[in-house]
Amino acid sequence: MSIAWPAHLFLVGCGNMAGQMLARWLACGLDPAKVTVLRPSGRAVGNGVRVVTEYPDALPAGSTLLLGMKPYQLADVAASLAPICNADICLVSILAGTPIADLRRHFPAVRDIIRAMPNLPVGIGGGVIGLCDDDVTSTAAYDAVEALMAPLGLAERILDEGQFNEVTALSGCGPAFLFRFIDAFARAGEAIGLSAEQSSRMALATVCGSADLAKQATDSPGVLADRVASPGGMTRQGLNVLDADDRLLNLMIDTLTAARDRGEEIARGG
Repeated sequence: MSIAWPAHLFLVGCGNMAGQMLARWLACGLDPAKVTVLRPSGRAVGNGVRVVTEYPDALPAGSTLLLGMKPYQLADVAASLAPICNADICLVSILAGTPIADLRRHFPAVRDIIRAMPNLPVGIGGGVIGLCDDDVTSTAAYDAVEALMAPLGLAERILDEGQFNEVTALSGCGPAFLFRFIDAFARAGEAIGLSAEQSSRMALATVCGSADLAKQATDSPGVLADRVASPGGMTRQGLNVLDADDRLLNLMIDTLTAARDRGEEIARGG
């Protein structure tokens, strides 16, 4: 794929999520010589990628700065980083619970600031990335960041930053919830008589195949479910259990609500 890479990419932190993003970008052709990672441990992150343990005296002109450390570290990071940031730096933050207004207070000289909420499958190009900017950020900067996210998966613009915790609950936390479902699906197969190994293989393949089919279909997953189920058949009997009193729907609403509410607590410093 042809991608307009940033002049330079400076990452603060390269943990699980930022590391997955960087790995995917490098696999898609990002020149490692155009990447610097600030990492206190100094551990390498990829062939040819420069890793530093201290902040540089300056950032290359036109750099894209990705904040990928823990949200609670923002004040300490900004104390060292903000003095070397100017108006031609584009700041991208993947810090959960950290609104753009907070980022602007910590980086007053930066004009273009974009929040991003990726999820773990970005590492294989199958992720979801929620993106949000504000009225100060230029259209050109937003478009450039959206293009940078394209190799990672679906980049979805969020017009109301107030919905970012909802986005995080659905897609940011979502892989963990789906992993838990797959595990439970396989364990249920074992509980009704299959071997653990066979049930695990079949459950995972069923989920993957069904997700691929749902992506290609023009009908909604709800319609697809009903099409699989013959009246009075085995599938319908199982769906009756999931659908009774909206038990599956309510379970998922409770799950996402708990995740969203925790995000709001974090934003308030809780």
